Amino acid sequence: MSSIGGVIVPADMMSPEALVDHVSRLESLGYDSVWIPDMFGREIYVTCGYLLDNTTTIKVASGIAHVYGRDAIASAQAARTLSELSGGRFIQGVGISHPPAAELRGLNWEPPIAKMRSYLTEMKAAMSGGLLHTPSDPPPVPLYVAAHGPQMMKVAADLADGANTYMQLPDHTRASRRTLGPDKALSVVLPCVLTTDADAARAAGRRALSIYLPLPAYQRQWSAQGFDENDWAGRGSDRLIDAFIAWGDRDAILERVAEHIDAGATQVQLGVNSAGDPRSAAPWDLLEALAPG
Repeated sequence: MSSIGGVIVPADMMSPEALVDHVSRLESLGYDSVWIPDMFGREIYVTCGYLLDNTTTIKVASGIAHVYGRDAIASAQAARTLSELSGGRFIQGVGISHPPAAELRGLNWEPPIAKMRSYLTEMKAAMSGGLLHTPSDPPPVPLYVAAHGPQMMKVAADLADGANTYMQLPDHTRASRRTLGPDKALSVVLPCVLTTDADAARAAGRRALSIYLPLPAYQRQWSAQGFDENDWAGRGSDRLIDAFIAWGDRDAILERVAEHIDAGATQVQLGVNSAGDPRSAAPWDLLEALAPG
């Protein structure tokens, strides 16, 4: 099996018809899964169900459903329902997100580690305690936790099947594997751009990083990895872009994928970015070049 597993799909940006066409094409290229972000557009679990109903083999993941969007029992119900109705093709990813996710819903932001640990504990109790039921038990749902810091990674090790990381260096992947232990899955999301034009690659990288540059959680991660405020000020330094965005030709991107696999990742999920006009069609040259099938 290829070390490239799936693709992050910006579902909220596509019409229903275009979304199905997009995911069906990824399915035909041999990608194992698509990961749907949880923003403020379509409801994430409803979108996953729509895609599962309109595809055949590809897995569909909530990537990542944040815990302030729905309570733990609702998340457990969604996982069981989607697994049952799709024959086991649903993957559940959950994460804390950032304070605005709570504040915009009129909720109090809680200490992240304690919040995630209690949320997962409640989910597992609902799954196994007889509270939720269907005519027959659905296939088990792989559960991933979005984790960057070592304490959240420990929560994933204790209470989930694995962890998802986003936009991190291979050293972070190596440290995450040590915390998770040998038996848990580690899914690494790698943003990438298929171009050898440095200016075009960095422009695409800056578009990809723009929403993360002001977020304290990412700034703390970058600081711990040797970057400082000069790197995330403004539109981001070339050094930051080059470190976290894989760009170049096919071989160059695959080398970046291999670095994470060698460091302990189970699979790498692609965050694909166009080197040209971001309003244009998806970068199928990149998706076809890196396709597992």
